[in-house]
Amino acid sequence: MRARIWGCRGSLPAPGPENHRYGGNTSCIQVTEGDTCLILDAGSGIMRLGRFLGPDFKEVHILLTHLHIDHTMGLGFFQPLYNPNVKVHLWGPTAGQESLLNRLRRYFSPPLFPVKMSELPQHPEVHELGDEELTIGNIKIRSQFICHPGPTLGYRLTANQKTIAYLPDHEVMLGSSDFPNDPEWTSGFDLANGADILFHDGAYTSKEYVGKMGWGHSSIRDAVLFGKMCKVKKLSIFHHEPTRTDDQIDLLYKEALRDGNFQFQVEMCAEGNVYEM
Repeated sequence: MRARIWGCRGSLPAPGPENHRYGGNTSCIQVTEGDTCLILDAGSGIMRLGRFLGPDFKEVHILLTHLHIDHTMGLGFFQPLYNPNVKVHLWGPTAGQESLLNRLRRYFSPPLFPVKMSELPQHPEVHELGDEELTIGNIKIRSQFICHPGPTLGYRLTANQKTIAYLPDHEVMLGSSDFPNDPEWTSGFDLANGADILFHDGAYTSKEYVGKMGWGHSSIRDAVLFGKMCKVKKLSIFHHEPTRTDDQIDLLYKEALRDGNFQFQVEMCAEGNVYEM
């Protein structure tokens, strides 16, 4: 598998020279395996992805974790949606009361967006997911609901005995009586356990988190503890706050590693990073 980061900023795009190294686009990762193309979330980064997507890909699968605007704002600007020769599949969380199709139609409608889904040259195929497993091409996918406001999925992708876990918006402290000592009832553990690389929410400092419990995001410290609990090989901290500059993120990274030696690699995710597995 090959994974490329097209956006790892949280909540709101944050362009500017002070954010050059880590990037300003919101959540979007492209994962390819042979002729299979999966896209994790459709934040603002998916616009650039669409411009550079190779002509060999005639079918694209977009896996949405949830429908908060920073994870869907790029959908209408994804060029393959306007190419009748490309089949686009949209996958996302089931919600029970309202279909995923109707919820996506709300985005593709005035005054939020001028183009309706029915006006696209080839209507995307919409699929609802809960806690389940499926296979697309050569990639095995496991989806599971995790702790974040509204129906929200995390994903585990496996191919050639390599695994990517993707939990970009996740409050790991909620739902567990003994985190980080016991994985039982820990949200997302089954998705991340033993992963080669884990992309995980690390929006806050520990001090910030105290005042923002229940908002659906984790502190950097908790992200590191979660990675340790899951025995991952690499942790890539995701969902950088839009107010943080590159220099501030660098300082938070140094503080995260100050707590001790870890048996896995820890990094701050950066737009443009490529991972070959």
